[in-house]
Amino acid sequence: MSIVVNLDVMMAKRKKGLTELAGEVDLTLANLSILKNNKAKAVRFTTLDAICKALDCQPGDILEYVEDVDPPEPGETREEASKDP
Repeated sequence: MSIVVNLDVMMAKRKKGLTELAGEVDLTLANLSILKNNKAKAVRFTTLDAICKALDCQPGDILEYVEDVDPPEPGETREEASKDP
C-alpha cells in the first residue's frame, strides 16, 4: 500500500508557494517540504485540516492511494511486472 501526497499539485492549482502555505498552516518549511515531497511517514489530522482550509480543498485532493506494484524482474519492464499472471 502506498499513499501518495499530491500537495505540490494542489499548491500549483491554488498558486501558493511553500513559504506562504507554511505560514498559513503554522508548519516549518522543512516539515511542509517533507510532506510535499512524499517523504512523510504520517500526517496529523490537525495539519491536514489546516492545509485543506488554506488550499480550499478536500483531503482526497491531497492524498491518493496507489496500489504497490512488484518490482520488475531483470529484463522486464514495469508494465510487464504489473500485469496479472
